[in-house]
Amino acid sequence: MSSSKKKPVVVYGASGYTGRLVCEYLREYNIPFIAAGRSAQKVEAAMKANVPGIETASYEVVEVAHSVEALTELFTGASVVLNTVGPFARFGPEVVDACLAAGCHYTDTTGEQDWLITLDQKYGARFAAAGLLLSPGLAHMYTTGEIAAQICLETPGLDTLDIAVFWGGSPTIASTQTILVNAATSKAFYLEQNEYVEWQPDAGLYHLSIPGQHEAALALPWGGTSHPVWFRRDPRVANVKVLGGVFNKALMQGVPQIVAAALKATEGMNDDDRYAALAQTASGVMNTMPPRENPRINKSVDSVHASGPLGRVHCVIFGNCNYKQTGLLQAYAAASLLQQPPRRAGFASGCQAFGHRELLGALRGFGLVQEPVLTRMG
Repeated sequence: MSSSKKKPVVVYGASGYTGRLVCEYLREYNIPFIAAGRSAQKVEAAMKANVPGIETASYEVVEVAHSVEALTELFTGASVVLNTVGPFARFGPEVVDACLAAGCHYTDTTGEQDWLITLDQKYGARFAAAGLLLSPGLAHMYTTGEIAAQICLETPGLDTLDIAVFWGGSPTIASTQTILVNAATSKAFYLEQNEYVEWQPDAGLYHLSIPGQHEAALALPWGGTSHPVWFRRDPRVANVKVLGGVFNKALMQGVPQIVAAALKATEGMNDDDRYAALAQTASGVMNTMPPRENPRINKSVDSVHASGPLGRVHCVIFGNCNYKQTGLLQAYAAASLLQQPPRRAGFASGCQAFGHRELLGALRGFGLVQEPVLTRMG
């Protein structure tokens, strides 16, 4: 498709809640883009109704079938693909294969640990050989916590990361679907002495004391998260455990029950039938787009306790509007990749590819996070 040669960035899944925010920040970075999805009508309507200032952006809308062939044709001539179409373990492979075929850098907004492990093992070396970046999970839910972890690791001699990620508000339709499908079909791992160790599926809710409030917060391993995968090959780090959640207690208390019920209901089904049933359950939990975020309500807290045999550091980043943080991180990645190669080709986290201080600077520059609070203990 010749039109894609004119626009260097493709946002795939542009009509979704996160996709629209990515487009909004691409406009602010003055980056021309293609807003792509399965329905041109839906994408066009989303751009006009939900992306402030879209009339001043250089963009075009393209309808594309979800196949390697169609996506390769669309991506050819572009440089960067920002993928927001999840669950990624189900819909991601075609997009990644198409990026490889078209010679495009790939980022996505996943929170699915099994998808990261698949990308690392199956595609990392091929992207590295092509000089292309493969950066899944570039999103608030994990990148902001990773920034806090990397700030801790600026102090030498620390090898253990105890991470908590919290946000205020509701998950989007797609996030709810991903959480359910992922919880019901995949194992969750933490990192212990550089090896993946499975979280016990029946461990239930954890009670965490998080910075900035007296009341204990409820948390879950949340699918294991991205950090154990990103830090597995970091020579400084041996152990990584992550817990996360939303501040809404009732919602957190409901998650294990919803997942357990969904598991029971889909027992013995084949993959396609199970996916359809879980998607149905997810739409019963969340079937409307959440409202645009309000910084007074949609707060975020990313807290990292880093320790070593003889050292301890704590870093916390208070912020707001986690989905906006995701949109900005994606747009910053595109802006950076259009100007210079990533710091690391192949499979890499946002911080490994772009620098944690640089990503922090972008979030600070757009007023989405406070200056990190760093405490050294001893």
